[in-house]
Amino acid sequence: MRAQDLLDPKIFRQKLEVVLKEKNLVLAKVYNRLGLSAADIAHNYLDVYAPRLAPHIGDSVGLVHEALASGAGVLLEGAQATFLDLDHGTYPFVTSSNPVSGGACTGSGVGPRHITRVIGVAKAYITRVGAGPFPTEVAGDIGETLVERGGEWGTNTGRRRRTGWFDAVMMRHAVRLNSLDELVITKLDVLDTFETLKVCVAYEAGAARYHQLPWHQSVLYDAQPVYEELPGWGCDTTGAQRQGDLPGPAREYLDFLAEQAGVPISYVGVGPDRAQVVALTK
Repeated sequence: MRAQDLLDPKIFRQKLEVVLKEKNLVLAKVYNRLGLSAADIAHNYLDVYAPRLAPHIGDSVGLVHEALASGAGVLLEGAQATFLDLDHGTYPFVTSSNPVSGGACTGSGVGPRHITRVIGVAKAYITRVGAGPFPTEVAGDIGETLVERGGEWGTNTGRRRRTGWFDAVMMRHAVRLNSLDELVITKLDVLDTFETLKVCVAYEAGAARYHQLPWHQSVLYDAQPVYEELPGWGCDTTGAQRQGDLPGPAREYLDFLAEQAGVPISYVGVGPDRAQVVALTK
C-alpha cells in the first residue's frame, strides 16, 4: 500500500482487504491475537488521516526536478550506512535497501548526472549494531570508554553498539562505492581522553595482506587489523570553533584519516550540538 492510495478510497479498501487476509492469519497463528478490522482501519486512514495528509502527497519527482531547473540546491540524505547495503554490505548482516549514494538516485527519481557532490559521514571511530564481521572491534576498558563517551546505544532499540578503532580499509571501499568527494568526521571529542589512538590501515589473513576490502566473506571474518598508532591529544575539543582551536595531534589524526581514505575531510564534529562543527581547510 502506498501513500497515494489514501486519495482513492475504493483502491485503498481493495488493497486493505488483500493485505489483511495475510496479516490476520499471522496475528492469529503466530501471535495468538485477534485479527484487525478492515472497517476500523479504513475509517481511521480515510476519514481521519487522509484529509490531513492529502496536501502533502504529490509528485515528488516533479517537485525535485522543478527545484533543480530553477537553480535551487537539493540535498538528499541517506539513512543506514554503506556496509548495511543489501548488495555491497557485509551480507547477510544488512538492511533491505541500498543506502549507498546510488540509492539516492533510485529513491528520489534524480538521474546520476544531476548529482554534483557526494559527502560521506563517518565517526572518528567505528561502531556496529548486532552481529557481523568487525575486524577493529575492541573490548575491555577501551570499548567501554567509547560506548560511554559516545553514547553508543541504539536510538530506537536501546541496544549497545559494538565499538572499534577507525578502519581505513572499510573507508577506502566506502569511498569507491559512493564516489565520495569529501568526508565529514563526527564525534572527534569522544577520543579526547585517549593517550594513544589506532587506525587500521590494512588487514592480514593467512599469508596475505589486504589494503582493499576482501571480496570473500571467509577472508573478512579471519582478517586481523594492521594498525598505525598516533598520539592522542588529551584535552577537551568540545569548545573548538575554528580549525586552529583543535590541538595539533587532533589535526594530525584527521590528516592521517584523509590520507588513508584518499579524500579530504571538510568538517569535523566535536560534540552533539549542531553548532559544534568545525570547518577544515584543505
